Amino acid sequence: MVNPLCDPLVLTTRLLVKCKLLLFWALVYTFCGLTAWLASLKLLWHIIRNPAGTFQRVVRQTSPPCLNDTSLGTHCYVRIKESGLRFHYVAAGERGRPLMLLLHGFPEFWYSWRYQLQEFKSDFRVVAVDLRGYGESDAPIGRENYQLDCLITDVKDIVESLGYKKCVLIGHDWGGLIAWCFAIYYPEMISKIVILNCPHPTIFCGFGAWQILAVYN
Repeated sequence: MVNPLCDPLVLTTRLLVKCKLLLFWALVYTFCGLTAWLASLKLLWHIIRNPAGTFQRVVRQTSPPCLNDTSLGTHCYVRIKESGLRFHYVAAGERGRPLMLLLHGFPEFWYSWRYQLQEFKSDFRVVAVDLRGYGESDAPIGRENYQLDCLITDVKDIVESLGYKKCVLIGHDWGGLIAWCFAIYYPEMISKIVILNCPHPTIFCGFGAWQILAVYN
């Protein structure tokens, strides 16, 4: 026999859960609204004080000191003969050790890997490269120069220009997708692969996101 108290308890529990969710999202949106209001007031105050300089872009005369920190590694450049592009990278660890190549995401550059450069330099030749269009690497004009095929070929050319036949490849975000595709096209050049924050390319097809990537190609 069903306990007659079950239905009221279930209804009460569901009501409490809904109230809890309602309170949670009310707090979230209230906080976001207050933050946006304060930011708007701050922006308005800057516009009143200095309308001409509020939206003026200031060009740095010198790089931030952290970008020139020699303890992170050595700043180097490599020019690819086929494409003619020059790539900037920061390397740590002794030459001759196994290569660990780090590919950053969007809209980042080599500095995203500062901790990994320090962590793995005792066992690897760690190289954090600026992908084409980022940081101090060349940025060719034209969307056709940023197709996946071009980016994958860049990785191959960089590995070979550094004097290696294979590497431990680590990619994050957009760099993760490039790493996935590189491993598919050139599996013989991969000893190990680590992907952060990027699913396998076949997952993009299932969610229709591959059409979005096609825009970049």
